[in-house]
Amino acid sequence: MALPEFIPATNSDNWSKFCELLYFHEELGFWLDVSKMDIKTNDLTSFDIQYQKALLSLENLEKGCVANKDEGRQVGHYWLRNPEIAPSDNIKKLILSETERINKFSSDILSGVIKAPNNKKFTDVFWIGIGGSGLGPVLIVEAFKKNNKGLNFHFLDNVDPEGLSYKLSSIESVLPTTLFVVVSKSGGTPEPLIGMEQSMSFVNSRGLKWSSQAVAITGNNSKLHNEAIKNNWLQSFDLPDWVGGRTSITGAVGLLPLALIGGDLDNFLLGASLMDEATRNKSLKDNPAILLSLSWFKSGSGKGIRDMVVLPYRDRLEVFSRYLQQLVMESLGKKDNRQGEIVNQGIAVYGNKGSTDQHAYVQQLRDGIDNFFVTFVEILQNPKEIKSVNNRRPGDYLSGFLQGTRTALTDGLRQNLTITFEEFNEKSLGALIALFERSVSLYAELVDINAYHQPGVEAGKKAASKVIDLQFQIENLLSDGKPRTINQINEELNVNSPESIFWIVRHLSSNYDEYVTVGKYTNLTSLQILKH
Repeated sequence: MALPEFIPATNSDNWSKFCELLYFHEELGFWLDVSKMDIKTNDLTSFDIQYQKALLSLENLEKGCVANKDEGRQVGHYWLRNPEIAPSDNIKKLILSETERINKFSSDILSGVIKAPNNKKFTDVFWIGIGGSGLGPVLIVEAFKKNNKGLNFHFLDNVDPEGLSYKLSSIESVLPTTLFVVVSKSGGTPEPLIGMEQSMSFVNSRGLKWSSQAVAITGNNSKLHNEAIKNNWLQSFDLPDWVGGRTSITGAVGLLPLALIGGDLDNFLLGASLMDEATRNKSLKDNPAILLSLSWFKSGSGKGIRDMVVLPYRDRLEVFSRYLQQLVMESLGKKDNRQGEIVNQGIAVYGNKGSTDQHAYVQQLRDGIDNFFVTFVEILQNPKEIKSVNNRRPGDYLSGFLQGTRTALTDGLRQNLTITFEEFNEKSLGALIALFERSVSLYAELVDINAYHQPGVEAGKKAASKVIDLQFQIENLLSDGKPRTINQINEELNVNSPESIFWIVRHLSSNYDEYVTVGKYTNLTSLQILKH
């Protein structure tokens, strides 16, 4: 699809459009400027019927209707920050109880009521989780960890052997006072399971007892939950079935790390709740999630043909673009719409931080292919301890770089929008996350896709499982010591996948001494593999 031509407002109309479209929320100290996007004031009228339908869909979602029909699940992350709107007293009580348990457990850890096995205070956390179960906590810790306050965090989010080796060895000196947190809704997802097994082996091999240092965040009665209860782990927190990984940050997945670094849970939840409330507004111009999602829709012609470049101008938000990648791309990247029609929807997300990374790719944004829009994130207030030196104040320069880049892009007819907060704290981060969650949900309604399932991810998991199963079959076949070509293995196993066999054979011979290849990789038909 051809990219739509962006025709900006004339200079005389710029200020008028800016004033008309600028959104401000006083309690959150939050502004949203979409005036530099391909959105016109009359769009707020022409899209009204579609958005009223979308808002009704979200209203039904919050009331507890089944949104993820593939799995028969409700979607209830909005209840986490406002239990009063939960569809049942049981869910409300569960949310309040879990938040109270997280506060109590974290307080006991930080104060030393709960001690490490060596009778000292816990000093560190080794967090094992993937996707939203890893990205959310990383965002929380990067945003709010302060020196000499709370526990130090280490993250394991992959099964890369080098990464496992490095990260486990890096905590050797603090191992006796390290709390291990394993996050997995089912307990059977390979990455956190393997990370847990490796970490458990590492701990036990050093004469320590895993269960006295371990915490689970998982579904009730999952494999991980049963493991934690059976072996008397320190604690197990609930990851409800109605909370998806990419929207779990206002549950235990985000609240536990926030509490363990001494952060403000109440304000984090308040910020998200206030933004949720603002984005229920039925007036299009008074609803920031509508303004944001409509900007995305218009910029990409409803097909996501422009990428979202995220540029937060704060070091503490450096990982925010990575967090948004999963939230936006896993939610909106869908092959089929709800009618079963192939639509190939999605919005690609990339970015890092300003002003550092404007030196990396703003040149292309300004003068290269026009296939994107920029999302600036601005924080107005600066820390008081950083004073002027040589009549130069860093905050003034940071603001100048943002405004200059915004102006340069606008003058170059490149679309951009700006999100501004008066100050950066737990409340503003909660609001920022909720803004994007609600915008994603509304955009999904506009293009008639299910934002709450992930068939592509599941397909990848199933394909990976088949590869692992095939490797076991190959290893079993080669256990007789006979050399075989790739084609012979393929025929004996009757899998009709010689390319997959090649990948596995190459992997085995590169990593395990007992597997040897005979021949040259330049002649794959005669290449043989055997097991000594």
